Amino acid sequence: MAGMTDTPDIQATKVITLGCRLNAYESDVIAQNARDAEDRGAVIINTCAVTNDAVAESRRQVRKAKRDNPDARIIVTGCAAQIDPAMFADMSEVDQVLGNHEKMNPMSFGPDAPTERIRVNDIMSVRETAPQFMGSENAVPSKSQSRSRAFLQVQNGCDHRCTFCIIPYGRGNSRSVPAGEIVGSVKSLVRQGYNEVVLTGVDLSSWGGDLPGTPPLGDLVRRILKLVPELPRLRLSSIDPAEVDDVLFELLATDTRMSPYLHLSLQAGDDMILKRMKRRHTRADAVELCRRLKSERPEFTFGADIIAGFPTETDSMFDNSLSVISEIGIPWLHVFPFSPREGTPAAKIPPVNGNIVKARAKALRDAGAAEKAAHLRTRIGSEDIALFEETGLGRLPDFSMVKVDNPAAAGSLAKIRITDATPEHLIGQVIG
Repeated sequence: MAGMTDTPDIQATKVITLGCRLNAYESDVIAQNARDAEDRGAVIINTCAVTNDAVAESRRQVRKAKRDNPDARIIVTGCAAQIDPAMFADMSEVDQVLGNHEKMNPMSFGPDAPTERIRVNDIMSVRETAPQFMGSENAVPSKSQSRSRAFLQVQNGCDHRCTFCIIPYGRGNSRSVPAGEIVGSVKSLVRQGYNEVVLTGVDLSSWGGDLPGTPPLGDLVRRILKLVPELPRLRLSSIDPAEVDDVLFELLATDTRMSPYLHLSLQAGDDMILKRMKRRHTRADAVELCRRLKSERPEFTFGADIIAGFPTETDSMFDNSLSVISEIGIPWLHVFPFSPREGTPAAKIPPVNGNIVKARAKALRDAGAAEKAAHLRTRIGSEDIALFEETGLGRLPDFSMVKVDNPAAAGSLAKIRITDATPEHLIGQVIG
């Protein structure tokens, strides 16, 4: 499960976010909608359902929110609420449960909003794009939000059914935002002062599959780069290694405004485990994609998600996952010990011993840490452009973090000279 964040208070309405970056983006929209509707005195918990632990943490946050805000209305939404609304409605702390579609509707907030205890639509019946994309250039997170880069949701839902994943039942089928509306939103974000936009979605690679002519993701990226020339930096969130189309590959390999970084939804490095996960790629697909990108653009780096101890994973299968980290060179690794999610096929398969799963997860993390340290050492003596964050740390295009004694303003770009490295980040100096 990813981290938990709080958006700033907006007229006494607070949004607590659990889970993924897409949830974080949606929480920004929820907070803005609540502010626009003059919604007061509520705490909205935007939940996660990716694991059983994520659901348990969502329930804990509901109870904590009520303890900390005894007079507030408690509204629960997000994937866990969508999948099991009754569970949250049965909690005495909860005043209302909103589905994932309802949470994005501005009419769900304010004094005139519907007050039914459960307002959760059948997510599989949702076909239209999210309400925040209905043509309004203002319907994107405002510059007042705390992030130095803008995450822009361009796709929602997933048509695939990986055996370990419950998320399609919380997000519904794949739905794409039309390219024209996305370009308008990117232009608005640039006018607000954002120097980097990150395209995000539940299954970003499938963008366009439900649009007329089924355009690939590369077509969208090309339109953004062409029609918003003032955008300094464009980045993609997690992407499936099997679905990088030719146009997208060419842009990643040649356009310097595209960050030389991809986060791969890899999950495993063994073909049999990938097959049992019902993934769309093979080990060779991932390795070859990364090899080609590095050969065209040597500064490219990669992140990846890998699950340790998927049911039936043998020692040799695990070794294939472990070795792919160094074979590709993955300095930004997210390791998830397998956690069975009730309602998924993988939960019915006899599990790997828990102690073995923990040991494998540690070995994967150690391998990733070694790759990160090695990569950071290669950057010593180089110069690059950093995007600065609230903390005074800067993020380079290849996703390396740099700490400087003379940081630039949050959200700004500055030229950096790298002077040293720790195992976790670079050390540098602003030079322009």
